[in-house]
Amino acid sequence: MRKEKDSMGEVFVPDDAYYGAQTQRAAENFPISNRRIPRTLIKSLAMIKKSAAIVNHKLSRLNDEIKDAIVSACDEVIGGEHDSQFIVDIFQTGSGTSSNMNINEVLSNRANEILGHELGDKFPVHPNDHVNLGQSSNDTFPSAINLSISLDVDSNLLPALNELLKSLNMKTEEFSNIIKIGRTHLQDATPLTLGQEFSGYAQMIQNSIYKIEDSLKYIHYLAQGGTAVGTGINTHPDFGKMIAKELSKDSGISFNEAVNHFEAQSTQDSVLTTSSALRGLAVSLSKIANDIRFLGSGPRAGIGELNIPAVQPGSSIMPGKVNPVICESLIQVCAQVIGNDQSVIQGAQGSYFELNVMMPMIASNILESINILSTSIDMFNKKLIVDLEANKEICNGYIEGSLAMCTSLVPAIGYDKAAEIAYKAYQQNKTVREIALNENILSKEEIDKLLNHENMIKSK
Repeated sequence: MRKEKDSMGEVFVPDDAYYGAQTQRAAENFPISNRRIPRTLIKSLAMIKKSAAIVNHKLSRLNDEIKDAIVSACDEVIGGEHDSQFIVDIFQTGSGTSSNMNINEVLSNRANEILGHELGDKFPVHPNDHVNLGQSSNDTFPSAINLSISLDVDSNLLPALNELLKSLNMKTEEFSNIIKIGRTHLQDATPLTLGQEFSGYAQMIQNSIYKIEDSLKYIHYLAQGGTAVGTGINTHPDFGKMIAKELSKDSGISFNEAVNHFEAQSTQDSVLTTSSALRGLAVSLSKIANDIRFLGSGPRAGIGELNIPAVQPGSSIMPGKVNPVICESLIQVCAQVIGNDQSVIQGAQGSYFELNVMMPMIASNILESINILSTSIDMFNKKLIVDLEANKEICNGYIEGSLAMCTSLVPAIGYDKAAEIAYKAYQQNKTVREIALNENILSKEEIDKLLNHENMIKSK
């Protein structure tokens, strides 16, 4: 163990650790959950530190040697080389100061090692004076949250959603001529095509894409440059603008300095907006997955209009049973995302005066939501939607026997007479067509025209 000092005194740190005294204290203070900072958030903090070193060099606040060493250390962290060094629990100081110092110390020690110096010396690169120059945890951590959300949504979630949308549009076309019974209140309703039903699913996903993309316009404004409380004390007036420009170049995503630093640092409203869009997506996905598993129920005693791909045995006791496990997995993910959003809501209410003090928890929950949504949507698409088949015979078979067929008779004979026919059909276990013909209320030609399935599915 090596002995290090901080403003509170001496601390023992493992000899080979790149982190230092403040990280060690945080690890000892918060042995809460063993949940660490998400990988993308570590990467985002390193990207900010790299941009800060470049900007401070341009502003003549860092020399070439220190800037280059910090940038090299940042590149290693961005690439995942030092993930084991980020040891602070999610449930830590609410500003994320412990994690900000964790990365400051790792980058300082690694930069010093690159320059041929010993770990723990804080020379020539100091974690506060150089790595954290022009920054505070209070503007760096919220900026890292926004950056990590942007990276994960852009790289993972939106591509997965667009692939699912493509598959749903293909199923809409593939099922366009398969007429089936509609259901409202879990009871028979008038017919529609399976393609029309799937077009609704596709539109739900399209709407979610629009909402998520729209929410990102708030995420793309960064708190960096406000330092402690939003005034920008101890940093250059152009620092925030220059950081946003550097991060835009590095990430390929367009970022801007916050319009108002006091709003950007004292709230988590932008994250709340994106979390709400994710919650809406989860509700939509849950509806789609539930519809598909019910439509595929059976195979002998269920609805059976869809044939769900078999991906694994469904029972440890019933041979040959196949369950809608892909749907069930996605539904559980959706429930977790909705729960995560509630945590983000509670976290957003942790904004007091000039700072939100629940940021690490907020970050953990929303990044988990993005991650599990991305992977489960990809799984749902590849293992279920792509190979999903319609059982055309069953779809057609339900229609003729449905009592909802009487709806098409209403314009010709009125609601009350149509309801009487439906009641008789139910009592006598006959079809609406059979009762209408027996009642002699209309000619066979008129009845056949009114009860033609294809005439019932025309959309305006």
